[in-house]
Amino acid sequence: MKKIKIKYSDGAYHLKKIKKGDMIDCANLEPIEMKKGEFKLINLGFACELPKGYMALLFPRSSTYKKYGLIQANSIGVIDNSFSSDEDIWHFPVIATRDISIPANTRLCQFYIVKQQPRLNFIEVSHLDNKVRGGFGSTGA
Repeated sequence: MKKIKIKYSDGAYHLKKIKKGDMIDCANLEPIEMKKGEFKLINLGFACELPKGYMALLFPRSSTYKKYGLIQANSIGVIDNSFSSDEDIWHFPVIATRDISIPANTRLCQFYIVKQQPRLNFIEVSHLDNKVRGGFGSTGA
């Protein structure tokens, strides 16, 4: 079992493993007021130290757009292993598609951890000895 050291801000939602699903829900620390088209970095109220060799991927919950009209500004959030000091508070970058008001500690996003990519060495060659696969979008019939 992997362990994650976590430091919460006062009043923060405490993370917990849910019985169904694989993601860990995160919630906003403060109440949110946003106007349509506005961008905001939502404070999630915690900093943590991920296990060595792992990073986190942050996504909106499936209900976040439907309930609140929020979309994640960067499509996917990547939290590197080195983002691990007391000051490295996690945030959820969003754009509002309508005027909204959300109370504190509302579960808006979720994360899971994955192994970091191994070190890579790129070797320049004059050609690759493989069959042509086809163009973009060519795997379907």
